Amino acid sequence: MNDSADERLQPLTPVEEAVVRALGRIMHALPRAIDLDMRQEQHLPLIDYDALMHLSEAPERRMRMSELATACELSLSGMSRLAAHLESEGLVRRVRSENDARVSYAVLTDAGFARLERAWPTNLASIRRNFLDHLQGLDLAMLAKAFERTATPGDAAQERQPGEAPPS
Repeated sequence: MNDSADERLQPLTPVEEAVVRALGRIMHALPRAIDLDMRQEQHLPLIDYDALMHLSEAPERRMRMSELATACELSLSGMSRLAAHLESEGLVRRVRSENDARVSYAVLTDAGFARLERAWPTNLASIRRNFLDHLQGLDLAMLAKAFERTATPGDAAQERQPGEAPPS
């Protein structure tokens, strides 16, 4: 075994163990806390807000249903159900591609954009209260880079040559 493999098999330090366990709790607790705030104050579930947000950031406020599903971390069938709900509320329109009948797009309506704007202050306050306020004193730029590297390990792994150690 090489040094890199030996290093990966070392037991976690108490601090490393605390970070891993806390991250697991955050991954479950944070979305639930924000969702609760959004439902109570805006009567808008977090997943609805997320879909509207992604559409608002897309060119022409339009995304392929499959891309929106990926962005919202939903299956295509889950996204179809969510889009149907948002469409019934007048927040989104679904349209078929003119070039390929198999492709559908979700398009944010003006009402959907207005709804997103009304909900944004609640979302922002909840994110600050439930997450960012707890990170005071930390280097957020460094933390963001670490989160990005962790969230996209396949990208980093594809860039490395076989046997090459990950960047530190």
